This record gives sequence, structure tokens and C-alpha cells, in this order.
Amino acid sequence: MNLMLRWRENPWALMVAVNAAVFFGVFLYKITLPPYVPYIHLLVDYHFGFTKRALIGAVVSLFADKVPVWPVFAIGGAIWLITLGLFVQSFRRTFGFNREHLPLFVLMAGSPFFLKNFMYTLGHFDIYGCAIALGLLLVPARSVAFIFVAALASMLLILIHHIQLLMYVPTIAVIVVLRHYLVLGVTRRNAAAGVASALAVGVLFLAAQFLGTMKVSPAEFVAHLQSRMADPSQTDMLRNVHAFAYIWYQPLSQEVRDTWNRMASNLLGVPVFALLIWLHVPLWRYFADLIGALASALHRRIVIAALVLVSAGYLVMFAMVFDYSRWISNWAVCMFLILHAVKTLPTAQDVPLISGDDRKTTVLGWILTLIPRVGIVRPF
Repeated sequence: MNLMLRWRENPWALMVAVNAAVFFGVFLYKITLPPYVPYIHLLVDYHFGFTKRALIGAVVSLFADKVPVWPVFAIGGAIWLITLGLFVQSFRRTFGFNREHLPLFVLMAGSPFFLKNFMYTLGHFDIYGCAIALGLLLVPARSVAFIFVAALASMLLILIHHIQLLMYVPTIAVIVVLRHYLVLGVTRRNAAAGVASALAVGVLFLAAQFLGTMKVSPAEFVAHLQSRMADPSQTDMLRNVHAFAYIWYQPLSQEVRDTWNRMASNLLGVPVFALLIWLHVPLWRYFADLIGALASALHRRIVIAALVLVSAGYLVMFAMVFDYSRWISNWAVCMFLILHAVKTLPTAQDVPLISGDDRKTTVLGWILTLIPRVGIVRPF
């Protein structure tokens, strides 16, 4: 009775509990689905030389010559738990866990764009960018070493999947600018470090994009993947190894053509994405108020330019690759991450918190809590 009374007085605490149950439910559902593409990524390594999207598979190959299916869920589950822990720690340090900040926590942690969708896309590599960005929100940022660590992390992301250059590397760059350059100023030393880091990341991306294409015949490549399967007798998995091997041969021009061929049908999901974004309106309003309260006009302009830059990267992805639900979800996550970084900047006035007593905000919180995920290509 006392517990029910406390939850009635503070429904946001109940939302946290319901979200935890939804996480578990999505996980139980996810492990019933065959992880075709994520499993193939664990089979691809550097056996035939430098290869795009091969870093995780190459690491797995150090520990196992034959790869069963379960590591997709084990590795994906581990990075999901790490990301959850990093987010909780980052939120605790940036905002603090108290009753006043609970609505903000629920609107981010309980968003179907964030941890729920990462659970549904378990085995895909988007979450690695988020985890690294969260780590960069937590580590000290006053040394030039912070710039090099961010660059090295970005290069690892590109080796995992080169699309991270548009997905999370821009957000990582924003975090570096907000946490290092806006705090310490631009000096000859950190400017040189930034330019060198940007060049290294750019060169690696070009190498992955244009030199990482598989150079042996598809038959030889598929035979190698089959040799790494723990159970090649699995007909469905073997069939999909053949079906998705084209990923390592397809040039960028073909990816763009495929995306535009599907554009008309995929655009039908845009109103749904717009509605999902609108459901977060208390969060966006708080973010806008936070930017408006920054003490420096220069800081405000830089933050707004950063948001435009990150969003432009996602627009480019929209034109190139058709996993629209994933791109929208990761764009929202990048906004959450940048919000954390902006909160550390000096403000000229207090920013009103999201009211947990507002009826509309509470309804929106419940709606977001009960939406289990967004999806991969089309909404839901």
C-alpha cells in the first residue's frame, strides 16, 4: 500500500520501473530473432587484408576460430550494459539523481530512440559510438591527450563501421569542442592536435570506404565465412551469408541507388518519426532553454552550429543508406549526448527544470515509456 502511494505521488519513479521491464521484454523478444547481419559481421576478419567493417570480427577471431551465434547476443548485451552504466554515471555527474531531475532522466533513458532501440538492434554497431561518446563525457578533458583519445576512439569506430564518420564522430567532435576548446580556449598546441586528429580520422575513413572493399571473389569470401561458422549446417544462416556478402563488395554509388529506389516507400514513415520526435517536446524545450541561458553568446552560436552540423551528417546518411529508423534514433541519442556537454558550460541564469507535476508532460512520459522501440528501417 505504501509503495503504491509513493508511486502515485511520483509516477516518474514508476516509469523507471516500467522501462526496466520493457528493456527485459525487448531482450527476450530479440533473442528469438535470428541475427543474420550482426552474425555475419562476427565472421568477417582481416584474413584477406584490410577490410571495412571487420574490426569486431577480427577481435573475435583472436579468441575463436569457429564462431557460434550466441556471441552476437553476449557481446551486444555486454556493450548495452556498459552503455547503460555510462549513461547513468554521466547523468548523475551532470544533473544528479533527485526527484526534480527524474522527468529529464525518464525522457532520455526511457526514450524509444535510446536504450530500447539499442536493445532491439542488439548486435549492430551503432551503440559503440554512443558508448565512446559517453565515456568522453566522463573522462578529464583539460589535456591535449583528450583530443588524441577522442581521435583514436573515432578511428576505432570507423574500423568497426565506416558509417560512424557521420553517425557518432561528429558528436564526438562536438564533445571535444565543448569540453576542451570552449573551456581552455584555442592555443597553437591544441589547434595542431585537433587538425592532426581530424586529418588522421579523415584519411582512415577514405581508406575504409575505398580500399576496404573485398578483393577476392565472392565465392572465396563466402567459403571463408562458412569456414568460420561453428555450425555450417544451419541452412538459414548459411543462406544469409550468401545473401548479405554483397555488403563487402557494393560500392558507395550502388548503396545510394538502392536507397533512392526505396525512398518513396521509406518516406511514408516520416510522419511517424516526426510524431516520435514531438513526444519529446518537454526535453527539446529544456534543451532550447539551456542553450538560451548560456553566459557567452559565442558559446550559444557554437552549440547551434554543432547541432546543425550533426543533423546535416544524418541527412547525408538518409540519402545514402536506408536504415531510417536507426538513423533517426541515433540522431536523437546524439542530441541527448550534446545536451549533457552543453550543461557543463557556464550559464547566465537558472534554467527551469522539466516539471514532473505537469499533466501533459506526465502523459508524454508514459507514452514514451510504453513504446518499446523504433526499429531498424521502418518505424516499428
